[in-house]
Amino acid sequence: MGLFDFFKKTKSSEAGQEALEHGLEKSKESLRSKLSRALKGKSKVDAEVLDELEEVLISSDVGVDTALRIIDRIEKRVARDKYMNSDELDVILQEEIVALLQEHETDDAAENLPEGVPYVVMVVGVNGVGKTTTIGKLAWQFKQAGKNVWLGAADTFRAAAIEQISLWGERVGAPVIKQKMGSDPAAVAFDTLSSAKANGADVVLIDTAGRLHNKINLMNELSKIKSVMQKVVPGAPHEVLLVLDGSTGQNAFEQARQFSKATEVTALAITKLDGTAKGGVVIGISDQLKVPVKYIGIGEGMEDLQLFDKRSFVAKLLGK
Repeated sequence: MGLFDFFKKTKSSEAGQEALEHGLEKSKESLRSKLSRALKGKSKVDAEVLDELEEVLISSDVGVDTALRIIDRIEKRVARDKYMNSDELDVILQEEIVALLQEHETDDAAENLPEGVPYVVMVVGVNGVGKTTTIGKLAWQFKQAGKNVWLGAADTFRAAAIEQISLWGERVGAPVIKQKMGSDPAAVAFDTLSSAKANGADVVLIDTAGRLHNKINLMNELSKIKSVMQKVVPGAPHEVLLVLDGSTGQNAFEQARQFSKATEVTALAITKLDGTAKGGVVIGISDQLKVPVKYIGIGEGMEDLQLFDKRSFVAKLLGK
């Protein structure tokens, strides 16, 4: 079984699609009601409709810059097609958002690794966004795919973080390499990769500190961890995964910007989308950072961390 086959199977299953629909229910209700009000009594897409659509997108946490980009794309289509009725707008809005998300897709580094080289993911994000829980769910899904998974507790600034990832390791059956609180995070990463490589690991997930109050230290620390990893596994980490809490809306944008300054983020995991009306944040953050969304969290269950599928997501978010 390939590295992500279990994720793909779960996502595309009937239960997976139902979970996605349920998880995005509040975001969809909010967006649809706003769109209905904006289009009420309108038969043709004109400047007034587009102005109202822009407001709908901004108020749905898509973000100003991304909303303007989407409107610009739709304006060009209206100009080209000369006439567009409001019923067509639904379809075109979905098409343009999917096209926007597609611009930032990249080849998955995991697919091109040589035999015997573990897939190393450095996970970053502020405390409280669900970072360690995301690591645990990822570990579980990789384990379900039959992979040998190792975890590294390199968030050594909080005793709770070391305990939490240790509990996840026990729960999913993945070895956890850790040291005492206050230890050098880079040393933990080095030990984790060394042990994982010696034991034929397929996947290594490294937790890191989420402190942002001193950005210089964070930048130096993350750079040091990456540098040390490369001494054990050349090219590691193959992915720097930034975990963001989708329920915080615009605050997630700011966190994303700060972390993208501290390290080269290559993929996003956006958690806690269930129970919130802020699903539009997924579109805006990916567009603003020019980084693909790889995972979305749509519930508490292990399988509720799904591989992101832009078409399914947009259809469930905007579909009637």
